[in-house]
Amino acid sequence: MKCWRILAGLILAVALLLFPVSAQAASSSSITRSAGDELQGQDFSGKSLIGAEFTNVKLENANFANADLRGSVFNGALLDGANLHGIDFSNGIAYLARFKNADLSDAILTDAMMLRSTFDAVNITGTDFTNAVLDGVEIKKLCAKASGVNSKTGVDTRESLGCK
Repeated sequence: MKCWRILAGLILAVALLLFPVSAQAASSSSITRSAGDELQGQDFSGKSLIGAEFTNVKLENANFANADLRGSVFNGALLDGANLHGIDFSNGIAYLARFKNADLSDAILTDAMMLRSTFDAVNITGTDFTNAVLDGVEIKKLCAKASGVNSKTGVDTRESLGCK
């Protein structure tokens, strides 16, 4: 099961590189931040941030509780202590992002690409990782503490991670 997820992720990545999708404008509430910007402690709770891009930013202790982050990108972002409770990060990308002491409880991370991201001391109670692509080492770490069922999707966290 884990091999299929990794293989599917690699095939998707190669397909996107060979056949790029045309660009689409993000919503007016989208936020694009890049290197040097610091958004520590900012309150994004409940906001629609569909397609937002956060690149090389410090988002420590930021509050994204119940935000709509579908298709958003966290590239090289530091999310230490961030509140991501109840977010919808479906089809999002988190590459080289650090989630340390973050609250990802009841989050929806379906079909998210989260390669090279780290998850240390995170709360994933009720998080839905269905078809998310993560590094094998991180999946093992998360399986050690995985529990609960997502309140919106009804998916068991351990099952969505493919834990044994």
